[in-house]
Amino acid sequence: MDKDATRRFRVAVVGCGAIHATHADALAEIPNVSVAAFCDVVPERAEASAARCGGRAETDWTRLLADPGIDAVHLCTPHDLHAPMARAFLGAGKHVFTEKPMGLSVDEGEAMVRAADESGRTLGVCFQNRCNATSLALRDLVRSGRAGRVRGARALLTWSRDAEYYTGSDWKGTWRREGGGVLINQAIHTIDLLQWALGLPAELKGTVDRRSLADVIEVEDTAEATFRHVDGTRTYVFVTNGYVTDAPVEIEVVFEKATARLRGELVVTWDDGHVETVAERSVRTDAKAYWGGGHRDILRDFYECLAAGRPFALDGREGLPALRILRAWYESDRKRDWVRV
Repeated sequence: MDKDATRRFRVAVVGCGAIHATHADALAEIPNVSVAAFCDVVPERAEASAARCGGRAETDWTRLLADPGIDAVHLCTPHDLHAPMARAFLGAGKHVFTEKPMGLSVDEGEAMVRAADESGRTLGVCFQNRCNATSLALRDLVRSGRAGRVRGARALLTWSRDAEYYTGSDWKGTWRREGGGVLINQAIHTIDLLQWALGLPAELKGTVDRRSLADVIEVEDTAEATFRHVDGTRTYVFVTNGYVTDAPVEIEVVFEKATARLRGELVVTWDDGHVETVAERSVRTDAKAYWGGGHRDILRDFYECLAAGRPFALDGREGLPALRILRAWYESDRKRDWVRV
């Protein structure tokens, strides 16, 4: 891998749906990165992005494979395209940064990791909430042991997705292309934070259901599960897309000496009455504020690592645990039993 901190990277953004503008705006703030192309099967979307941000418009992603002027590719495509596109671009010598989920199955994710290893290129996965100051502080509290051992935890995600959100798409709400519903699309970030801070659970028992949009989608809009960890502690998780608004995600961890509650800011209440608060340093104020501001931080780190020849922390292997939990959750619902993760 090149080790040149001044190296410039020319980037292609593939997929010009809702999330791609967040990538494009973050990339515009990185001095050694320029977007060379926007690609989408809908010409008007690619053209609009190219007009707004610069670069050329493409409709056929395979044309980018042999383009020597493209160093890295951002995958903002439907879920089912992440794995095949990533393997193809890695095989063509491009670095890849993919939106979550990295694939629809653990097998797909592992194949992506192998492709990165074989190509010598970097595969990054967009779990940007790990960059939040509050997430980092919660993980440090767990790892440091300052508050004693973890006694238990819970997480709550209550967001809103109406029928139009799904009917306006040719892939959302389907098992074949989205790979699931609220779990794999929205709650995957919360699930990743839980396992990142508390460790991968040994087993789980969970259910999925359609409570709000049974006549619109074939995937779940509501799910709940109990995670059982190797030390016997449990984490309880409830998620839904059927609420009336996108409420802040809540994570609570109860320790021997304190209780930590993450809801926007992180508040740690110690048993002696002392309270510590960690505010989020990077906050969005637009309609997608609940996504957080971590895209800027994670993308800056990705390209700094590429330029310096350092490993990127949130690579394909780091993207796999959340996918393992999701697939185990769906399997548990089918079996109506505990499933090992």
